[in-house]
Parts: sequence; C-alpha cells; structure tokens
Amino acid sequence: MGMNEQCKHFQSRTYDSGEAARYCALGLAPQAPWACPDPCAQFAPRLVDVGWSHGSLIPKPVEPRPDVPIDEMTALLGDAEAIVAAASAVISDEQAELPSGVRKFWRRLRGQG
Repeated sequence: MGMNEQCKHFQSRTYDSGEAARYCALGLAPQAPWACPDPCAQFAPRLVDVGWSHGSLIPKPVEPRPDVPIDEMTALLGDAEAIVAAASAVISDEQAELPSGVRKFWRRLRGQG
C-alpha cells in the first residue's frame, strides 16, 4: 500500500524547487513517502475536499520506492532524524549561552515574545 492520500492525516507540501514532501501528520508512516502502515489504526477519511476538482497544484506522483531493504531504509531515516535532533540541540545550547538581551531580541524577531 502506498501513502493513503484519502486519509485526513496525510499532508503534502510542494516547494519552489518542485520537490514534494508527503507525510503523515501524526508521524505514523515510518516509510513515508512510499507507504503507510497497513492497516493504520488512525486512518480517518478526508471530509473537506470530497468531490472537489483539483487543479494543476497537485504534486507530481511519488517517485518509485528505492530497491533497498526496509530495515536499511528505516535505519537511514533514523540516522537522519538523529542528525536533525543533534543539530537542534546544538542550536538550543548556542542560544542558551547568548546574553539575556540578545535572546529577547531573537525571540521578538521570530514573534515568540
């Protein structure tokens, strides 16, 4: 089973480069963008766009799934997630070391305070 685009938790974002990100908003599809779990305990049908005619903004079809064993794919995605988490921790640590006035400036600049 591929990504279930009829589920209300399915989301897709297309970037200026034409690259599309397809994922489960609940994080329940570890093999995204190629597959949702079958069966998914949280599946709920989309209700908002039922019967709509979609125009040209619909993203291109998903590229074929790589010919890689699922265990290797899951490990690679886990490594990528660990890298992002580590980078986030470094940024948080760097921000914590800033003087109070600078932290307030950055929070105000980002609209967080």
